Amino acid sequence: MDLFDDLPEPTQSAGAAASTVTCQPRCTEDNEEESRGLKRRHRDREESREVGEIKKVCKEGLPVLKGYVAARRGEREEMQDAHVLLPDMTGCVSALPTQVSCVSFFAVFDGHGGARASCFAAENLPHTLGRNFPRGDPENLDKLIKKSLLDTFRHTDEEFLKKASSQKPAWKDGSTATCMLVVDDVVYIANLGDSRAVLCRTEQEEGCAERRSVTLALSKEHNPTIYEERMRIQRAGGTVRDGRVLGVLEVSRSIGDGQYKRCGVISTPDLRRRQLTPNDRFIILACDGLFKVFSADEAVKYVLNVLQDEGVEKKEGLTEEEGRYEAACQRLATEAVRRGCADNVTVILVSVGF
Repeated sequence: MDLFDDLPEPTQSAGAAASTVTCQPRCTEDNEEESRGLKRRHRDREESREVGEIKKVCKEGLPVLKGYVAARRGEREEMQDAHVLLPDMTGCVSALPTQVSCVSFFAVFDGHGGARASCFAAENLPHTLGRNFPRGDPENLDKLIKKSLLDTFRHTDEEFLKKASSQKPAWKDGSTATCMLVVDDVVYIANLGDSRAVLCRTEQEEGCAERRSVTLALSKEHNPTIYEERMRIQRAGGTVRDGRVLGVLEVSRSIGDGQYKRCGVISTPDLRRRQLTPNDRFIILACDGLFKVFSADEAVKYVLNVLQDEGVEKKEGLTEEEGRYEAACQRLATEAVRRGCADNVTVILVSVGF
């Protein structure tokens, strides 16, 4: 069956989700042969080192990142979100560049039309990024990291579309993606669609002893109402009706959605880079379910209020600070549903410590 034979009925908004599907990346012990091969090569390199050589560890002065996740089905019948938390991604990378000490990866995937595209992306994208990651001693590391992200998104989309078109009937699923790759103290955000990433940073106000928190956008939304997105869709022969591609698809960039690729929907992510500083508190990655009922500033302030709440119950196995971040993440997702968001809500809260 041709993937482009027919178009889905406009029954469900793109970028929606609904039950707790946690799709783990293929970097764990039970994974496929290629992943095991990466592990064997990594282990062989470790064993070949001379006795007494000190294993490479994160350099002093680099941020310590801890991730917390909360997922709510909302009023959907199915959970179509997926997420990845890899505070230490080195097990997915075949060989780190010599100047790199630590690599972390966090991502939210908001599926529509089903959970297959989001789950496929969560399982495969980190693994592909690990294969594409720069190695050796490159002079233009920043450029190579950006290229690896672009190549990874393209490959993930191509592989899913290949799998989707081979099914009978062909899968129509699609997914947004907001991914955060942290290389030492530099954050790279790669995103497609309307999931978002925001950073909370504290700043010293001039003439004031107190510090204030500011919200910094780390991602760019892609929807058909944006001029550049609409022009691309129209040049490809597509149309935008009621703010949607062909009056159906709510996002203009995604993984999957093969039936819309001929209409100008692409899988090229927007890339942004920012260096972390000791003034940074945390980063929120979340699907549009959160931001339908919270502005970015409101979400940051809500988390800050929970972090300052002395009444947060201490959880076994967590420090007091970790317990507060965990509570903030869970409460933020719950509050989004309470405010009337009928969509799936997935929130990743990443604390930044120096």
